[in-house]
This record gives sequence, C-alpha cells and structure tokens, in this order.
Amino acid sequence: MRNGNRRFRLCGFTLVELLVVLSILALLLSLAVPRYFSGVQRAKEQALKQQLLTTRKALDEFYADQGQYPETLQELVDKRYLDKLPWDPIVEHNDTWVITPPELPLQGGVYTLHSSAPGQATDGSAYADW
Repeated sequence: MRNGNRRFRLCGFTLVELLVVLSILALLLSLAVPRYFSGVQRAKEQALKQQLLTTRKALDEFYADQGQYPETLQELVDKRYLDKLPWDPIVEHNDTWVITPPELPLQGGVYTLHSSAPGQATDGSAYADW
C-alpha cells in the first residue's frame, strides 16, 4: 500500500505547481500581447503611407504623360500606371478613398487622395491629413 501511494505522488504535478506555471504564462502574455497589437497597427500605418506615396507618384506620372489628371483611380489601372486599385489597410477597402479634384485650370478628376479612416495614427496625426 505504501509503495503504491508513493508511485501516485511521483507521477503528477501538484495544484500549486500548476498555478505557478499558469501565472508565469499569464505574466508573459500580458507583456507580449500589447506589443504585438501595437506592432500590427504600426505596420498598417506604414502600408497606408506607402500606398499613398505610390498612388500620388502614379498620378504625377499620369499628368506628365497625358497633360491632365485621370478622371478616376480606375483609369490609372486601365492605363497601367498602377497594377490594381490602392488598398487602404486601415479601413480595409479599396473604394473608400477621399479624392480631391484639381483646381480649375487643370483638367481631370483625381488630383490627390486621402484615407477615409477616422481617428488618429500612433504619432498623433489624423489619417485624413496624410
């Protein structure tokens, strides 16, 4: 009987040991998870900045070649200035851009574009101002 009881004690973990391990895991996760989500947000912001830069460069090239700005963003894709419509990673759509037309002496429909994402970036600036 004594030998069987001893074997039972050696085969498992105590409740205290399990609680210590779980508390250590919870502590590590509480440190890592916020860093992960802030990293994802910063990556989305960088992707948005890159999309805006690429699209604005394509608009300038279109104007230099055609002498006017495109009527729509789709025209940039149709004439192969862009591979596809720009994607806004903050709102996760490609059709919600805020488009600014050129001033009167210039022709066309798209002078520049801004994100329609509400709120502010991690640096404190509004997405709409980018």
